[in-house]
Amino acid sequence: MAAPDLANEHFGALLVEEREDRVVVLLNRPEVRNAIDQQMVDELHVVCAALEQNPKVLIIAGVDGVFASGADIAQLRERRRDDALLGINSTIFVRIAKLPMPVIAALDGYCLGGGAELAYAADFRIGTPSVRIGNPETGLGILAAAGASWRLKELVGEPLAKQILLAGLVLRAEDALAANLITEIHEAPELMDAAHNLADRIGRQDLLAVRITKSVFHAPAEAHPLIDQLAQGILFESQAKFDRMQAFLDKKADKKTEKKQP
Repeated sequence: MAAPDLANEHFGALLVEEREDRVVVLLNRPEVRNAIDQQMVDELHVVCAALEQNPKVLIIAGVDGVFASGADIAQLRERRRDDALLGINSTIFVRIAKLPMPVIAALDGYCLGGGAELAYAADFRIGTPSVRIGNPETGLGILAAAGASWRLKELVGEPLAKQILLAGLVLRAEDALAANLITEIHEAPELMDAAHNLADRIGRQDLLAVRITKSVFHAPAEAHPLIDQLAQGILFESQAKFDRMQAFLDKKADKKTEKKQP
């Protein structure tokens, strides 16, 4: 099956820009603070299908100073048991988390409910001073069922995760930084530049090594150390390993030669 051509796709809930080594996705429903609805989910599946076949770094952000205020409550209000069992949001967030290359979430303003769960599925989260991140689902009579109930305690630890999930705590940017839920804070005009700088840093690594390392990192505990050894066996045979190590040794030798010269 051919990968979707993102340049020729017609997106309504997303703004999508594809570059040689990355894809930038902006959640684009400003009239509802970028709330995640079925159309946005469907369009994110299209992006994932393309990136699964043509792996690139994915940067996700939102328009108009908001990442995502949550799921679309009007749609959520009408969903019933069978809709919950379909895992509409959890399925796309799992797919995003499993993309071959890293995912960067650039957060600004509200990042709540489903928006927070989308951010939790990313490999990197950076934000602005105005970030407000949390899961107010229990206040609406439901639970955070699209990843927060299990991802969040891995990210911030059980005590803080319970404050967020059971007591409705919404973290400000500095609190999220202290909890390592986000790793950098940048003023809003610099946020996307920071995301691209991070993508550039990833791009300077060997891309096969990045892909395999991400897969090994997320493997279940019982798969280690065998999966590490098998993955390393693959990388030990790659031409990039020989080229990059030889370049390292050549550079080291050149520095020694320079030091010896009068």
